[in-house]
Amino acid sequence: MAITVKELNHVAIHVSDLDASIRFYRDILGLPILPRPAFNFGGAWFAFGTQELHLIEDKSLITSSRRHHHFALLVDDTNEVETHLHEQGWTAIVSHGSRPDGAPQLFITDPDGYSIEFTSLPWRK
Repeated sequence: MAITVKELNHVAIHVSDLDASIRFYRDILGLPILPRPAFNFGGAWFAFGTQELHLIEDKSLITSSRRHHHFALLVDDTNEVETHLHEQGWTAIVSHGSRPDGAPQLFITDPDGYSIEFTSLPWRK
């Protein structure tokens, strides 16, 4: 029997400074915060579309490059996202260009160095 995957439910990342990450994802990116069960460790949940981002507080998280993986968020216009980020004072922008198929890609890093891609796919509208 094959596994039937219905959708990606959530992405979970460990963060060293929960307050800084909450400010980033809630205030800079504008993601809605979600109710979270009363786990015995700190964290926060956010919505992006019908999927979720789960932050897990990990004060022992070692500073290192986290560019070896990323998650991508579908947006209408990556230029508008970059303008918004600059208006919010966020300067951790890695690159802004296009994939070989023409889809724009804007890469940034969050407070812990995780890579986040913003892309728009005009042919999917």
